[in-house]
Amino acid sequence: MQGQTTGATMRRTLRWLVLTIAFAVLAVLVWFLIPLGPLDQAEDSLISSETVVVEEDPWLTFTPAAETTTGFIFYPGARVSPVSYAPAARDIAEQGYLAVVVPMPLNMAVLSPNRAEAVIVAHPEIVTWVIGGHSLGGAMAAQFANNHRPDIDGVVLWGAYPGANTSLRNTGQDVVVVFGTRDCISTPDEVLAATVRLPEDTELVSVEGGNHTQFGWYEGQIGSCTATISREDQQSIAIEAAIELLNDLDR
Repeated sequence: MQGQTTGATMRRTLRWLVLTIAFAVLAVLVWFLIPLGPLDQAEDSLISSETVVVEEDPWLTFTPAAETTTGFIFYPGARVSPVSYAPAARDIAEQGYLAVVVPMPLNMAVLSPNRAEAVIVAHPEIVTWVIGGHSLGGAMAAQFANNHRPDIDGVVLWGAYPGANTSLRNTGQDVVVVFGTRDCISTPDEVLAATVRLPEDTELVSVEGGNHTQFGWYEGQIGSCTATISREDQQSIAIEAAIELLNDLDR
């Protein structure tokens, strides 16, 4: 009888453990599947116009009315909605460049860092490619650029830097890094320390008072310090840096 009781107790304990693990896994999945943003203003950028055609499947694609041979691929930050970067992508397209924001599985670029490959294949008309990203998306964009050197001519990092296993030092690619002085997630010290893995002529753009979240149109990120510059002004600086790099490469 005691053995039966012990067995029943063990089975109940096992069921409890299985249920606990299942709920924990479900909670994590829900957490990843509910991204940060976008703010309402970002949704307005998804409307096509005479100058930019917007498509939302399979990626957020912003195609300028005038033909172009230069394109920009962007990887979102971790757990951030791709639409949070739609205003920036649209502004870049308004300047005459194809701009593509790539959604990621579970909103994590680290789970599919090579998704830019499909974008490149889908646009054979583009001969010059720049890839960029924010935060973790920037780290994965740098990794992609390093592993696909013949395909990528430039890299744009917003509040981001290449991981310890990635070096763009001698790739010959043009790189620009934009960072906020009040970024408490990708701190200025971390960004500057990582320049040893970037080309010597990398352009560093410091946004005085800029924080981490204002590189996109979203809020609520844990650990992000308060900015002392408006989102619009921080976005303007970051977008201008990207456009300048695109202009330099658009020959």
